[in-house]
Amino acid sequence: MSLPAFSVRRPVFTVMVTLIAVLLGAVSLSRLSVDLMPDVEYPFLTVAVNYPNASPEAMEELVARPIERAVATVPGLEEITSGSAEGVTNVQLRFDWGTDLAVAANDVRDALDKEFEDPPEGADRPQIRKFDTANMPIMLIGLSTGMDPVALRRLIDDRLTPAIQQIPGVAHVDPWGEPQREVQVRLLPERLQALDLSPGEVATAIEEANLNRPGGSIKRGHTDYTVRVPGRFRSLDQMRETVIARRGDALIELGQIAEIRNTQQEPTRLVRIDGEPGVRLAVRKQSGANTVEVAERLHREIERLRGRHPQIRLTPLFDQSEYIQRSITNATRSMLLGALLAVAVLLVFLRSLRATAVVATAIPVAVITTFGLVYFAGFTLNLMTIGGLALGVGLMVDSAIVVLENMVRRRESEGLAPAEAAVRGTGEVAAPVVAGTLTTLAIFLPMLFAEELTGQLFRQLAWVVAFALLAALLAALTLVPMLGGRMLGAGAHPAPVPLRRLGDGIGRTLKRLESRYQALLDRTLRRPWTVVGLALAALGAAAAALPQIGTEFMPRTDESEVQINLEMPPGTRLETVDRATRTAERVAAAEVPEAEVTVTSVGTSGYRPSESATGYVRVGLPPRGERERSSAEVAEALREALGAVPGAEVRVHTRRPFFMRILSGQEEALAVEVRGFELDTLQALAREVERRIADIDGLTRTRLSRKGGAPQELIQVDRQRAADRGVAIADITGIVETAVGGRVASRYLDAGDEVDIRVQFRDNQVLPREDLLDLRVPADGDRLVRLGSVASLEVGEGPTVIDRKDQTRIVSVEANLAGRDMGSVVADVRAAQADLPVPDNYEVLIGGDWEEQQEAFSSLFLGIALALVLVYMVMASLYESLRDPLIVMGSVPLAGIGVVAMLLATGTTLNSQSLLGCVILVGIVVNNAILLVDQANRLRAEGRGLHAALREAGRRRLRPILMTATTTMLALVPLALGLGEGGETQAPMARAVIGGLFVSTAITLVLIPAVYALVHRRRVATA
Repeated sequence: MSLPAFSVRRPVFTVMVTLIAVLLGAVSLSRLSVDLMPDVEYPFLTVAVNYPNASPEAMEELVARPIERAVATVPGLEEITSGSAEGVTNVQLRFDWGTDLAVAANDVRDALDKEFEDPPEGADRPQIRKFDTANMPIMLIGLSTGMDPVALRRLIDDRLTPAIQQIPGVAHVDPWGEPQREVQVRLLPERLQALDLSPGEVATAIEEANLNRPGGSIKRGHTDYTVRVPGRFRSLDQMRETVIARRGDALIELGQIAEIRNTQQEPTRLVRIDGEPGVRLAVRKQSGANTVEVAERLHREIERLRGRHPQIRLTPLFDQSEYIQRSITNATRSMLLGALLAVAVLLVFLRSLRATAVVATAIPVAVITTFGLVYFAGFTLNLMTIGGLALGVGLMVDSAIVVLENMVRRRESEGLAPAEAAVRGTGEVAAPVVAGTLTTLAIFLPMLFAEELTGQLFRQLAWVVAFALLAALLAALTLVPMLGGRMLGAGAHPAPVPLRRLGDGIGRTLKRLESRYQALLDRTLRRPWTVVGLALAALGAAAAALPQIGTEFMPRTDESEVQINLEMPPGTRLETVDRATRTAERVAAAEVPEAEVTVTSVGTSGYRPSESATGYVRVGLPPRGERERSSAEVAEALREALGAVPGAEVRVHTRRPFFMRILSGQEEALAVEVRGFELDTLQALAREVERRIADIDGLTRTRLSRKGGAPQELIQVDRQRAADRGVAIADITGIVETAVGGRVASRYLDAGDEVDIRVQFRDNQVLPREDLLDLRVPADGDRLVRLGSVASLEVGEGPTVIDRKDQTRIVSVEANLAGRDMGSVVADVRAAQADLPVPDNYEVLIGGDWEEQQEAFSSLFLGIALALVLVYMVMASLYESLRDPLIVMGSVPLAGIGVVAMLLATGTTLNSQSLLGCVILVGIVVNNAILLVDQANRLRAEGRGLHAALREAGRRRLRPILMTATTTMLALVPLALGLGEGGETQAPMARAVIGGLFVSTAITLVLIPAVYALVHRRRVATA
């Protein structure tokens, strides 16, 4: 007994099984986590080493290069990059996609233990960190207030941070820009000189006077007592009374030689929120937690904290959940609207409410059942899974349309009973329906095995579409014949009058179309070579127009944010950078009235602490649907308004997608990499590249990844003199560090908080050079000598950061794109540097997003080739023929004509999404040809002639072909419009599918019969 026959005879069983699947899917939907994109494990490991006070050159020579050599042979390693700044080196290891990072981390650890087992003295052991997208902040909270900085720090540590961290799903809260409390012991240089004291002696005395150690235990009768010596400072006054030294009979107290303040550290970074000083709190969620649910709890807690602490202003600066919710809602709306359009098409074509209901049942059954797969596979509800459903919603009814149309035709033409018509009609088209579904499924197989980013992102989409189509196929072979056998025989329920009139009109149009199509087929079968020639000519024209389409890695998205970056020469004081940044703030406030929030950061980034001369203004915009200008238009307006800021390089750009910033490691989309060894040569080459490409249309302001050297004052020690006087180099560096940078001598316990006690010179930031050389350093015989007697002071420059890539130094020329696609800009960049003289052992390469684009395109083109092969193999297996599948495959290249025309008409680039649409087209466009070829084969098997069989096959299959193609295209229209948040992401894919399917359907109806006639005419003639 066939599956349709079983379903028709066992309706209760069929309905119950369907309801079980739907129920499981509905329950799964209620438990799904919501996220923006699939959880991608980026193949990155970072090896971090801290070596306090080491110069960038020392960090490169003693840390970066040995680590690079040690890990170079680790299996699966694809790329090594490193950055060495003062006191810190970060080596980033990029592995092949799909690498098990736990195994890779062990391999890296083993390599370091073997080849880097003895790090420089004073350097920390290498720390291996794995990059996890779950650790990225889901919300940034701005805190502004006029409170005293010390009181604010206590409030953050004691009240705000614990309250937020207690929220279920929150993993960590990271304050940024908050004042760092410390007790400063500001030494008076003139008094130290008068008393012949060194800063080191003061720091040591404080450390020894602030101890709290156990003294053991002692027995008293029947009790054991713990003996302790509570020697920690209980107040600042007690600290001031600490005896530092003795001069004769006089005791020298700390308060006599220093000012003591309970204050905050010298700021190295500033944060402002809407122009007011503030603090930024980054909230990270636990791995696996639902982003939207955690964000909702955070908003409730923020409201509660506002009520408890009215003296502060808490403002969500960035909420990932809002963009996620808007994007998912928009994608869901597109899916539902597409489903409604598909149902409307069915109603118009079928002109019966019952018939439409029978076919449309496949949509909710397939969609809801698919949520079960999403849940049990560990996927989330994201743009890719929802996009997969939106893509498949039009395909879900294709099988049901073919089945129902054939059931109705058999019943009307042969007068069969409804149940018998359902069984026979379904059985007749079961093979082509299964073949069409299997060919569509075959195109997703290469995607499931792809390891690059495109595979990681699109894998969930492939699974969702594949499962939805399988569910729709089962519904078409079971539920549709069961419902059709019962509902269609109970009397027709006509559509509403307006739709019925429209349907009648379309019916008359279809009859005229059928007659004209028959006439066209007659002419086609008389001149098949002419049809083939015209099709090839159209294909050649499309190929000629292909270079006119721009290329890029991923479609540009509007993430409702514009960023202004300012850079000033290394060594520029924080106050100077802040003044320039305030200028950018004022311009942004005037030019962007629609801004919701403006966040300013000035100072160090933490990763590269020596790059302090940077300012950053983030302008948050309302959702795309609530403003007239796009973020790109806002950025362009800001570029024109800002112009040139004296002494600063200014760059304005929109926020790029997160995964793009991670892959390229930079905010800029394009990077021209200059590789070599000598920093001066690299710098000169990079400046020449920058000069040549600066005026290329589409490139925003360029920048060099490495600026000039940072100004330094070098204390050059005369080693011979130092040896003669018994002065150790270590003592000199320690004394200078204490006087200028400050030395943490101990910790002060204040109301339960431990605060650093920092010993430094008063006015240490503006210490005259003469005072530096007047420092006293220890010498032999417990005496102190003047630093100037064993050293001199020179002014020079030193690199702030040394970047390396694949074990060679690198300086990059970086820029963002505006108004042009990546492919055309890269072509101009290559032309501009074609005659650039490059010394031996140096090279100039194009990196950034271009590298990722090349990898993604290679993977997708391979996917298209594999899809073609797999589709052919599936059809050959089903037809048990090698020739008929080739006839069907003739419809595939024709889709390229529509793709090129649609992309050109809509100004869409050829990117990963539009190429994915081309992959999907391979499996879709053959369905129409399969219906024609299968019907022609059946009619010829019944004894009809070649031309008669083709004419009748065309007549019978014209309506289902038009219905399936129209429902698929109209269901994708909402997605193709790209409206709303996140709509730009999948619009290119939908446009490519619509254009390719439209043209392919139109040409296939003529070309496939022509090719079939040519192939089988020759076979008949041969026979």
